Amino acid sequence: MRQILKSVFVISNLSFALFSAPSFADDAADVGKLLRAGQISEALQKVDGALAVRPKDAQMRFLKGLILTEQNKSAEAINIFTKLTDDYPELPEPYNNLAVLYAASGQYDKARASLEMAIRTNPTYGTAHENLGDVYAKLASQAYDKALQLDSGNATAKLKLTLVRNLVGNTTGGTNPKTSPSPAIQIAQAASAKAPVASPTKQATAPVKAEPEPVKAETTSKSKASQIQDKDEDDVMKAIENWAKAWSNKDTNAYLAHYAKDFQTPKGESRKAWAEERRERIEGKGRISVKIESAKVNIDGNNATVKFRQIYTSDRLTANSRKTINMTKQDGKWQIKQERAGS
Repeated sequence: MRQILKSVFVISNLSFALFSAPSFADDAADVGKLLRAGQISEALQKVDGALAVRPKDAQMRFLKGLILTEQNKSAEAINIFTKLTDDYPELPEPYNNLAVLYAASGQYDKARASLEMAIRTNPTYGTAHENLGDVYAKLASQAYDKALQLDSGNATAKLKLTLVRNLVGNTTGGTNPKTSPSPAIQIAQAASAKAPVASPTKQATAPVKAEPEPVKAETTSKSKASQIQDKDEDDVMKAIENWAKAWSNKDTNAYLAHYAKDFQTPKGESRKAWAEERRERIEGKGRISVKIESAKVNIDGNNATVKFRQIYTSDRLTANSRKTINMTKQDGKWQIKQERAGS
């Protein structure tokens, strides 16, 4: 449960306007570009250089905390964020990131206290409210689990524990929106407010007729077309879910197998160079979780477009973003031809 809870914590990107004077904005922007490019060492050098000149620069201190978190140096990152809360108690972001680090090490009471401080500082800080809810869910899970240890026949505690675990425990790459989830998952999704949850479709009941009416050929044709469309959408979503699952499991061979032979690499590099870079980045991580939410599928013959929200989490980073994947059907399989961030 610990790593599942951590997956929904967001390490916030602090607004430059909160910390930096305009003359220092370029330094922060440069560090941000280096971080997004995965150039962690270069980013740290840039930050340390700026702090040598401006040791009190809160923006650079905050960015250093993010870099230390990315490097899995939790104790040093905690020290950075703690000092920021001492020097800038009016800012909520350092409190939030402290909570992320505390939760990662199982210190949920400390995480709760930090998030309550973040909310007290800024009552409209949505990330802190969401994270606090996840901390409460984890604490509730521990309490229900303890109740079951004391009384294994407590049916109410079992049900509540199932609901809480479903609330924070989906790390298999998301669910097919065309498949009705179990009632427990529906309740958990509604409570988490990640996305609107539709009630299971109720089958309409019609009066029983002694003799069925003849079915027109046109109606039958449309029905078959609809069935084919539904099957294609299911197959596309299944391919996307398996792709996310392979990524989450760091099964690089299975992950790369989801890409078409004519896949358009993002930077125009060769397919081999791109695959080697992806293998290094995936296999070099500790834990990875990739979840898919609010997916929409549009099919045109042997081509499909899937738009969804991707929630990526590693041991040191969480990213929640929109993504669009173009797929093509090759040899009876749906494979990825192009992927890009945004709608």
